[in-house]
Amino acid sequence: MRDLGLQWAIDAVGGVSELARRVGISQPSVSNWDRVPAERVVSVEAATGVDRATLRPDLYGAAGMAGDVDEIDSARAQEYALLAALLVGAPSADMLQRAQEYALLAALLVGAPSADMLQRLAALRGDTTPLGAVHIALAESASRTTAEHVEREYFDLFIGLGRGELLPYGSYYLTGFLHERPLARLREDLGKLGIERAEGNAEPEDHAAILCEIMAGLTGGRFLAPAGADREMFEKHLDPWIGRFFADLERAEAADFYRTVGTIGRMFIDIEREALALPS
Repeated sequence: MRDLGLQWAIDAVGGVSELARRVGISQPSVSNWDRVPAERVVSVEAATGVDRATLRPDLYGAAGMAGDVDEIDSARAQEYALLAALLVGAPSADMLQRAQEYALLAALLVGAPSADMLQRLAALRGDTTPLGAVHIALAESASRTTAEHVEREYFDLFIGLGRGELLPYGSYYLTGFLHERPLARLREDLGKLGIERAEGNAEPEDHAAILCEIMAGLTGGRFLAPAGADREMFEKHLDPWIGRFFADLERAEAADFYRTVGTIGRMFIDIEREALALPS
């Protein structure tokens, strides 16, 4: 069975064939992988946008990543990566199976932290039980649904005939229109950080999935950025609207599996807002 990091990479680009094409090797070679080989981690990361700590946590765990990412930031990166992967497209059947493992892993990262991490998070929320519980609910929801059901749900929520029930874009939430000034400001700030949109991705950068992916890269050490870049990105480009988006997803008429995704997003953004408001 493929490990979680490899499966996320395959799902991120739309299949084994596309991953093989992007890294310049044969499809059978990728099909034979159980996990990303150590010598291919950097090229797969560049091709898919899935950070190396997710691809091979045994090689690039918190202690081995650039910038010496601490335990809390590593957990934050995992949370953002989960949200990004679920919002970028409807998960495949195999990804739903992996989502059960991933959600339970996130529940453990948030709900059963070390003594130091617990003490620091307790100052924010009193305890981590509610967020841990909703991750377990996501895993249970993934075990009950099917890829066909979730694909239809994703279509109704975000694509639709003409448009979906929700438009997950910062410009829309902040101005009522797409491709407006908030997107231009985001692109300007991404340019300063040297972060570019992946080739072939037609979605504007203020899509909720892309912003969560960017935050995963900033908090997890995948992007070389100045200290505090994650705080600035969150305060300027996520906090003004993305909590409302997740709350709308919780209440959306078409939401079933994604209702729990909305709850996770809303609760996590609340924690981020409180944590990043604390003095450094």
